[in-house]
Amino acid sequence: MKLPINYEKSHYSIRKLAREQYIKEQKGLCKHCNTPLDTVPTDLIKSYPINKELFPSGMFDYPIHLHHCRKTGMTIGAVHCYCNAILWQYHGE
Repeated sequence: MKLPINYEKSHYSIRKLAREQYIKEQKGLCKHCNTPLDTVPTDLIKSYPINKELFPSGMFDYPIHLHHCRKTGMTIGAVHCYCNAILWQYHGE
């Protein structure tokens, strides 16, 4: 698969494949905090309070997310769910 893909125009099955490819290309590390995606994010990331009411229900049910640009819709990489929430809530990404 050629990355990036347009997140907003892609079926969830294509998003899953893209997420898996990003994980491989990133050597299993989070694109945001650079820690392994099969562990928790860094203490610095976890120190940010998250307002879960800002996010869609079920968002926190999945540990790894496909981060994408909110302006272009294009994917950026695989991130921890918590990192994705930080990027969205604090940085508008």
